[in-house]
Amino acid sequence: MSNLNKVRPIRTFDDLEILFEQSHEHPVLLFKHSNSCGISSHVLEMMLGINAPLNVVVVQEARAISYAVFCLKKKRHHSPQAFVIRGGRPAYHATHYSIDPDEITEELER
Repeated sequence: MSNLNKVRPIRTFDDLEILFEQSHEHPVLLFKHSNSCGISSHVLEMMLGINAPLNVVVVQEARAISYAVFCLKKKRHHSPQAFVIRGGRPAYHATHYSIDPDEITEELER
């Protein structure tokens, strides 16, 4: 899977709902990204090394969706922020340079 094919923008509430529904079948990776933050850009590059679809909320383009993630999961907003969601709940959560692609991969494979 090429890096471009694996990035899935999450732009609408329907996109977000589908993602959480899919998490009941298999774990899904969600990444909140700021396109104006150097740290977020660096972490996004690291995330592209994970062999799984990368569902991305760009906070400047989808503020309401970013806020909805906070409301649904009760995790304070950060960007970058990564989640592995399983069964509709966060199985993994980290922000900034605490985001660990190896830990994410392990969580996705469980």
